[in-house]
Amino acid sequence: MNALYFGTYDRTSPRNTQVISCLRDAGVTVVERHRGVFGRHNWAPGPRTLARLVRAEVALGRLHDADADVIVVGYPGHADMTAARRVAAGRPVVFNPLVSLADTVVGDRRLVSRRSPVAAALRALDRRAFRSADLVVADTEAHAMYFRDAFELPSDRVQVALVGAEDALFRPAHAEPGPFRALFVGKLIPLHGIETILAAAALVPEVPFVVAGDGQLASLLRERPPNVEHIPWIAYESLADAYRTAGCALGIFGTGPKAARVIPNKVFQALATARPVITADTPGARELLTHELDSLLVPPGDAEALAQAVRRLADDAQLAATLAAAGRATYMAHASEPVLGARWRSLLEAAVGA
Repeated sequence: MNALYFGTYDRTSPRNTQVISCLRDAGVTVVERHRGVFGRHNWAPGPRTLARLVRAEVALGRLHDADADVIVVGYPGHADMTAARRVAAGRPVVFNPLVSLADTVVGDRRLVSRRSPVAAALRALDRRAFRSADLVVADTEAHAMYFRDAFELPSDRVQVALVGAEDALFRPAHAEPGPFRALFVGKLIPLHGIETILAAAALVPEVPFVVAGDGQLASLLRERPPNVEHIPWIAYESLADAYRTAGCALGIFGTGPKAARVIPNKVFQALATARPVITADTPGARELLTHELDSLLVPPGDAEALAQAVRRLADDAQLAATLAAAGRATYMAHASEPVLGARWRSLLEAAVGA
């Protein structure tokens, strides 16, 4: 099978690198046709971004690849679907969106008003992108249900493949980690519940916390508890070592609807490195994790419950080791590259067959 991975997708996003890696390991020939617009240092909206996007879409629409059996539009490829359909020339187009733009920008991050022209434009772009795909691949069943309902899609046009992690990078350590510390890595956005993490840290002053990241809610760190260390960012290639030396990894604790639907990259990465995970007890998380078997799940937004969970792991090395081993087993069974590669290949084969 030959797949064309297509669009203005973010090459720094694990969702894209993971899918490409999984497909190749599953025997799919993947050719990338990419035009850079977005990325960690190049994402801000505005006239320049719009101009780059227009130029990229014109260039993408002129591409031709006769060998591809299927076109896969990477995240965030919402604006790429028109060009993808033109290049596909009758071949199936599979959309790997990860998120709804309107749900993220308007609903979760609240960067613009729901009644603003920008919000209306994002809703229109979302609807056109999702409805023009032959297949949409969501990251959880909870997210798939949202996509089906929001864009009025038949059930069989939205399927699920978990996010996972890069197996070659995220592996267990051969030695025991150092002194216990709770590690959070991620953008400081409402989804992640950084205010809950800081409040929990204040309740367990004897436990060191590390918050690695920057973003919309960075101002909350100005008056952080003294046991919280802030690191602006950890390079992707150093993330595995950061997890391996942590006592536990913190997932997300936001209370919004989107937070209930997703399992973030950080959870998969921590599971893959065999570190105990604490994250919010949500429908999305429950699709993969089981409380007190392979993780500790706490109510979203509940700082006291999070503090108690961190204290349990800090005080009970055997519990931490048991959860870490079981978490690694859960990852290998459901989210490792061989498992996800087979899943993605089966989805593409079904799209081509249809």
